[in-house]
This record gives sequence, structure tokens and C-alpha cells, in this order.
Amino acid sequence: MFRTTHRHGPRRAAIALVALSTMSLGMTLVGSDAGASGSLTPPTQGMKPQTSIGKGEGQLKLIAWEGYAQPQWVKPFESATGCQVSTKYAGSSGEMVSLMANGGGGQYDLVSASGDADLRLIYGGDVKPVNMKLIPSWKELRPFLQSPDFNTINGVHYGVSLQFGPNDLLYSTKTFKTAPTSWAVIYSKKYAGKITIPDNPIQIADAALYLETDKPSLGITDPYELTQTQFTAAVNLLKAQKPLIKKYWDLASQEINLFATGTTVVGAAWPYQTSQLKADHIAVDDTIPSQGATGWADSWLLAANAPDPNCAYDWMKWITTPQVQAEQAVSYGETPDNSLACPLMNRISAGSCVALHANEPDAYFNSIKFWKTPLSTCDNGKNDCIPYSEWTNAWTQITG
Repeated sequence: MFRTTHRHGPRRAAIALVALSTMSLGMTLVGSDAGASGSLTPPTQGMKPQTSIGKGEGQLKLIAWEGYAQPQWVKPFESATGCQVSTKYAGSSGEMVSLMANGGGGQYDLVSASGDADLRLIYGGDVKPVNMKLIPSWKELRPFLQSPDFNTINGVHYGVSLQFGPNDLLYSTKTFKTAPTSWAVIYSKKYAGKITIPDNPIQIADAALYLETDKPSLGITDPYELTQTQFTAAVNLLKAQKPLIKKYWDLASQEINLFATGTTVVGAAWPYQTSQLKADHIAVDDTIPSQGATGWADSWLLAANAPDPNCAYDWMKWITTPQVQAEQAVSYGETPDNSLACPLMNRISAGSCVALHANEPDAYFNSIKFWKTPLSTCDNGKNDCIPYSEWTNAWTQITG
């Protein structure tokens, strides 16, 4: 069925095959908006993107999450374009940013960045504008992913959206006869010792998302832009939750095992875990509660000093087509951005379109608050938001 490799926050582990998956909390924060985009200007914003794709340079050098450059779609690309692909797999967003220093250092062409890397790379001047007219399948991407704020600033695209997924609520159908309607269940003493959540500082945003409706007096409008009062409330909620937690999971396989053995009955997860558990006939399901959910999304960003720009554009054209989107979605266990990929997914693996939520209505996708890096400068221009460095410090205190 599916296989996966992922990352999130501090961890990122390669995944094994579906049944043996060790899918890690890999995808680092991605955003539904670009931090202080209204008050900051990316250094490369004025660079004019190329207006046509010339003869390929014969090579393409990628920085990617492991699993994002599989032979299944790389070999046909090489045959079709003559661009031979070499890939440097990164273990974290921080490593991606380091490798992309000085616009890729004249060595790398593209990076499959997540949200926290997106913002650092764009505002660090390490990636440059992309001409979306040269990527035909861009128009087939879901509307909310054509020009999302995590890779498009002030109307300028710095890359093309790739794949995404929600952080949903996984639950045992033996314990819950009907789907929970609120995230309150993961903070409830009723399920003490039976709860699991990701070991990831961005989990503070999930707590903030819950408090947005549970404690409206806090005035939370964006779970990634928190004042000190709002941040403290979210941290305190997570500290109160700690005695209820059976395990903070790093790998998808860990959570899969927790539910398969009945050790836990509810927790924060990805659709991937649900699909694997159901394939093993474990009585589980997932849902997005009434408060909505956080989520991640990745993009291919173009290095400011890419040595092989024509092959890079050829890759962005290739990787966004419905067939390749379907192949990566099924291989990796994520949702394709191309809206035409769903039937192709089912040809590869029956039922994968539904399992990975590729056919959901817009209301489902609109309920997802995509990750973005918390910055001290809020979107309203004020400097009273808590930056991500303080999130990581607080998370250590919460889980330590």
C-alpha cells in the first residue's frame, strides 16, 4: 500500500515500507501565511524570473526530504528531459536552510522546503522568484495552494506547492462509538494514560487552536501568532495535559503501535497512521474536530543561484503533473496538491484517494490552519508575538 518518510520539528527519520513504517515527525512548520509579509520584503523579490525554458543543462541537484525523489518518478523524468538527478537528503528544515545558504551556493537547484524553511529561505534571499506560466499543471493545483502565503509573498512566487496533509484526531472506535467533535478529548482526565501527541514544539499551535474557541476571551485569531498572554495559556494547557500523556511520539510507527496494542485510544496523528491501522484491521478512525486542525504543506523552491535553472523548471513541470502527484502521494502517504490526481491514486492503490483525503470538499481543506514559523513580528506589524525559539524552549519545559 503506502510507504512514507517524514519530518517534523526536531526529528525526521526515514521510513520503511508501509507495514514497517518508521515515518518520523518530519515536516517542519509550514504556513498559511508568510509571517510579517506585510512589513518585510524578500531580498530577491526584484529578480525577474526567466520567461522560457531553454535546453536542459543535463543535470539537476536537489535538496529533499527522503522519499521525495523516488526512482518511480525520477527515472522517467531523466529519460524524458536528459536531466540527471542527484539528491541530497536533509534530516531537518534547519539542515535544508544551511545547505541552501548563499542561494544554494551555486551547487543546488531546488529544495523541497516546509513552512519554517520557506520563510527563512525567502526572507534570507536564498531562493528567487518563479514564473508559474512555465509550469502548466500549476493551474490544476487546488486553488488554495496555487498562490499560498507560505511560498508566495507580495504576489511573487518563490516555488510551486507540492503535497500536504492535516494533523487530525485519531481515535479508537471501540472507545468512541461516534467521532469526537472536539479536541477537548486529548486534554480530558477521562482518558488519562491513553493519550498520545507528537513530540513537536508546533503542538503549542494545536493547543492555541483549541483555546481559540474554548477560551475566546484570550482573543486568539491565529494559532501561530500568539501574544505572551495567549502563549502562556497554551503552554499551561499543555503542562496540565502532560500527566495524561502515555507517550509523545516521534515516529508514525510508534503511534501505530500504541493504537494497535490498545495502549492508547486517542491522539493527534496524520491520515497515514489511520490508513496503516485500518489496513491491519485495527478499529480506529480519524476526524477533524469542530475547532479545525493544523496542517503541513511542502513546496519546491528555486535556489537564487541555481546552476541548472532549465532542468529545475523541467522538474517543477514534471512533479506537479497528476500522474507524478498521484505516485508521490501513494508512495509517501500524503495528499497531492494536483486536483486531478485522485483517480490515478486509486489505480496505483485502491482506496488511497479516500484514505489520504484527496477527494474532500473545500470545507475540509479550509478547516486546516497550515503551519508557519512563529515570528516576533506579527502580520499586523506589531512586535509582540512570541518567536519560535521561545516555542522550542517552552516545549522542552512541557515535556521534560
